[in-house]
Amino acid sequence: MQMAVRGIELVRNLLEMIRFSHTLFALPFALLAATMAWFTPTTTHNVGFSWIHLAGILLAMIGARSAAMAFNRLVDRKIDAENERTKGRHLPAGKLSVASVVIFTIISVAVYLAGTAMFLPNYLPLAISIPVLLVLFGYSYTKRFTSLAHFWLGLALALAPVCAWIAIRGFEVMAVPSDVLPAIILGTAVMFWVSGFDMIYSCQDYEFDREAKLNSIPVRLGVGGALRLAAVCHAIMVALLVALMFLHHWIGPDLRLGWIYGCGITFIAGLLVYEHRLVSPDDLTRVNVAFFNINIIVSIGLFLIATVDLLV
Repeated sequence: MQMAVRGIELVRNLLEMIRFSHTLFALPFALLAATMAWFTPTTTHNVGFSWIHLAGILLAMIGARSAAMAFNRLVDRKIDAENERTKGRHLPAGKLSVASVVIFTIISVAVYLAGTAMFLPNYLPLAISIPVLLVLFGYSYTKRFTSLAHFWLGLALALAPVCAWIAIRGFEVMAVPSDVLPAIILGTAVMFWVSGFDMIYSCQDYEFDREAKLNSIPVRLGVGGALRLAAVCHAIMVALLVALMFLHHWIGPDLRLGWIYGCGITFIAGLLVYEHRLVSPDDLTRVNVAFFNINIIVSIGLFLIATVDLLV
């Protein structure tokens, strides 16, 4: 019984460490890209929904995100121990051992690879799995050498919709490169969205990062400059989401997004404006509300609205 209790506590601590609930940031965008890929005709045929492919996306997303987050906690454990805001995290506080987190990272990578293997005989997801992991793991080192770390994180999450599209459409993207354009536009929107809200979040560590000689946009531009650049990033995100509505007029697959999706973008834009009104250079007390609550609504809301539009 005691071993079972310890096991449950270990799992709980691991899930808390990687903030498992934050998987909701990227997962809805991967599912949206998959929905777009399933229900947008290719140049030769309709792909069609597959439960196996859905399971593969879920496994790959959960595995990749968990591995990346655990690896980040391993790499940053000494920095976290020196930061007042983060010294209570599981590794610095001694709630988890380095060995247990290493094992969890390896298991998460295995889950990710298992998810990519579920798309065989389409070998593309498995073929790009290692480069994807290198991008995800590489983020953990970026604050040591570049203030563009926020954009690296954005790129890491932007891979979710692009990889989901490639996994669903398979070799169509090799035969017709423009086929992947909707996913690239969606992924780029995700990159600017994530980069923007990460700049807002990192404003909390402005003083610590500056003293520790770590790189970030707040350190480089100041808190006010970082908040302004974050607003620009979110404006670009909205513009890219609007571009998806008109994509079929220009190039690429016959992706039809109509007035329901348009109303959704208006709603998303309003949420982002509200997010920026919650914080200011003189008041960062509501950063966590802006970071988590609003962005979860943005992610899930866009997925639900776009999916309804595609299916009705």
